[in-house]
Amino acid sequence: MIKYFYCVLFSTLVYSIDPIVIKGSKFFNKNTNEQFFFKGVDYQPRQHDSRSNLDPLSENDACLRDVKLLKELNVNSIRVYETDYTLNHDVCMKALADAGIYVMLDIATPNYSINREAPTWDDDLYTHFKKKVDAFIGYPNVIAFLIGNEVTNDKNTTPASAFVKAALRDMKTYLKAKKSSIYIGYADNDDEIIRYSLIKYFNCGDDPMARVDFYGVNTYRWCGDKVTYETSGYASMAEPFQDYSVPVLLTEYGCNTARPRTFNEVAAVYSDKMTGIFSGGFIYEYSQEDNDYGLVKIDNGNAKKLDDFMYLKKQYAVKPSTDVTLSNYVPTGKIADCPPVAPDWKVSPRSLPPTPVSSFCNCVNDSLKCSVNRPKGSIPKEQGKSLGKVFDYICGTMPCNETLTNTETGSYGSISFCDPVVKAGFLINKKFIMDNENPASCSFNSLELSINKSPSINDIAACSKFNKDSDLSNISSNKKDSDQKNTKKSAANLLSSHYCSFVAPIILVAISVILC
Repeated sequence: MIKYFYCVLFSTLVYSIDPIVIKGSKFFNKNTNEQFFFKGVDYQPRQHDSRSNLDPLSENDACLRDVKLLKELNVNSIRVYETDYTLNHDVCMKALADAGIYVMLDIATPNYSINREAPTWDDDLYTHFKKKVDAFIGYPNVIAFLIGNEVTNDKNTTPASAFVKAALRDMKTYLKAKKSSIYIGYADNDDEIIRYSLIKYFNCGDDPMARVDFYGVNTYRWCGDKVTYETSGYASMAEPFQDYSVPVLLTEYGCNTARPRTFNEVAAVYSDKMTGIFSGGFIYEYSQEDNDYGLVKIDNGNAKKLDDFMYLKKQYAVKPSTDVTLSNYVPTGKIADCPPVAPDWKVSPRSLPPTPVSSFCNCVNDSLKCSVNRPKGSIPKEQGKSLGKVFDYICGTMPCNETLTNTETGSYGSISFCDPVVKAGFLINKKFIMDNENPASCSFNSLELSINKSPSINDIAACSKFNKDSDLSNISSNKKDSDQKNTKKSAANLLSSHYCSFVAPIILVAISVILC
């Protein structure tokens, strides 16, 4: 009853918070004309919480408690990494708006994210991303979404960026269709080897939908009171953004190796040395967790201010140094040139993974005589392993071009954007047909499979009507394909890794031993 009351009460109230807009490489308060700087904290209380889906914005009592402390801290924004779109957020979002606090949300969750080791952008992930956006699109203090957080984090995981950029394109297009002004950006890990390529890649190309609205940097360069803007590495961090065409901010920052954390770097972030390029940032982090970065300690429902709280409060009381306004600002930044394929950047600038089309993938699945039974909800760990073994085994014995992707050449198979259940089913069915529909061939490890001698779609080629960009004229799901030569390829990128953790890697080559 209480939850229902909250929902009715807050859905009828008006939110009073100024709209924030982007012009060139800066944020502005549309009503006051002033440049807007994020004075934020990363907010994800999670200690001792064993739930698989964490969502602090749905915890009404805790949120109302924390909003008071955030306001005392002089915070105007929070970044929240994980939320659950099935829950109600009215109470917390209204309280944050009343306190003048904007919210930046990561779209991905541990169960649904683009995994750096075996990336994919498929219809299942696309559906969940849209549901996340739909759950928050109505709150006026949602200022932005992050399409990815450190997805590519070294030279070996650069292919993942192609799939993140495809997701960016499709989610920006989705927001535009919804007539939403919420922005979408990306956060990198400040890696010296790949950061220049990442910075360019997410700001390049002719399609504005495939370019970020803003760029975030997670950095921990500045440590202690004895370093300066130059000696800390902040100056070199800022260098690639001198002529950047969109805003840049620090989506995580705040070293904890020197105690107490006096946050001298905050003074630099809002000084004239940085305000010409950076739009503020988010201190890591609000609550004390195992990594020891907290500003408050939460215990038995109570929040106790730690020493670092008062230091940051003092720093955040200072007004940023700028005389730029919305009306007098003339943007001069330029769209970047796409980085070429190189040993430390394995992404072609020519093309992106296609937009997933669920109706097409459903049609493909309905054309199979031997198919994988779909589980309810996310794919269990054991079934994820079995799906990986399907790709490893079958792609070692016959061509899998329809499901393969290659980011270096920019080539993507005709059903590569379908989820792993459909892709695995397609490959098992292919083997099943080649073996003259021997029932023994419609069996694979612990997977639950079904035989349908008369599928509702007679031939997979008919599915092309649902997606003009997927040419299936030379593919038959129910007839032998004896003309194709045997080709053995790595199938690492075929398993939809968004069923694994945000950050837990999957072994790339040996898919047969994938552990989610």
